[in-house]
Amino acid sequence: MATTAQSEDAPPPSDKSKQIEDLVNRAATLVDQRGRSAFDEFRKRDSQWWFGNTYLFAYDDHLNVLLNPAFPKREGTNPSGEKDANGKMFHDEFLKKVQANGAGWVDYMFPKPGQTQLSHKWSYVKGFRAPGGLTGLIGAGFFVN
Repeated sequence: MATTAQSEDAPPPSDKSKQIEDLVNRAATLVDQRGRSAFDEFRKRDSQWWFGNTYLFAYDDHLNVLLNPAFPKREGTNPSGEKDANGKMFHDEFLKKVQANGAGWVDYMFPKPGQTQLSHKWSYVKGFRAPGGLTGLIGAGFFVN
């Protein structure tokens, strides 16, 4: 049975949440400067961008998946309307958060890479505006348990 994700605006302050925010802010700056070519860096495992269960993901402003190195089969898909085990359309929530605030936290239920069991996850997302007019969001998250 899935654990209920809480409806808070952000995870409790922690070193991990600060690390995720810093990672996403640095990644968004790089995408703003280099566009999609920055994704090549983000795909490198055991790097400053992808380590342990921490990885970056990116969507365009229509929720088309541009980057997901931990789940590469998701790239090129559009998860709009998909729900987690609790019925939360978390992909749509990412976009809403960025459209409303430019950045922010979203919690949901999601499997850890390589697993099928769902875990409570918080993701921080931030909008980007890349050269050539590509707009979207980039994010990363961490598992509570």
